[in-house]
Amino acid sequence: MEFAIVAVPFFFVIFAVLELGVIFLVDSTLEAAVQQASRLVRTGQAQGGVFSAAQFRTAMCQSMNVFEGDCMTRSVVDVRPIPQFRDPNPPDPIVDGQFVPAQTGFDPGAAGDLMLVRVWYQQPVVTPLLSRGLTRLESGDALISVTTAFRNEPF
Repeated sequence: MEFAIVAVPFFFVIFAVLELGVIFLVDSTLEAAVQQASRLVRTGQAQGGVFSAAQFRTAMCQSMNVFEGDCMTRSVVDVRPIPQFRDPNPPDPIVDGQFVPAQTGFDPGAAGDLMLVRVWYQQPVVTPLLSRGLTRLESGDALISVTTAFRNEPF
């Protein structure tokens, strides 16, 4: 009888810990993939008008070995030049709990430009009540965000 009383909270905690572990694994993998894909912009390989946001996302998703299949549908990429590193003030693509991809773009800049690369990844959350603390989206998905800033190399 005592186990029946304790079982529901116990299993909730176990599943919540496992799901948080998966979310942290996705976050870590995504961060490494964004850094690797950003090298294409930083070294000038993405410039010249032949490289698109979809190709950047493909390069990024290929680095996310375990999550590669879902990455293309769950990720949104924003690459843009910024005037300065401090307070670049890019538009926020989350409006009233909805993700608006129209606020994003892909501009790899020119040699020597300061660049801002932002990636959002929507990870579904199954554990009840866990989604309230992890997201700003009404869908209940955890929104993982990775941002990096750098100066393009001379190419």
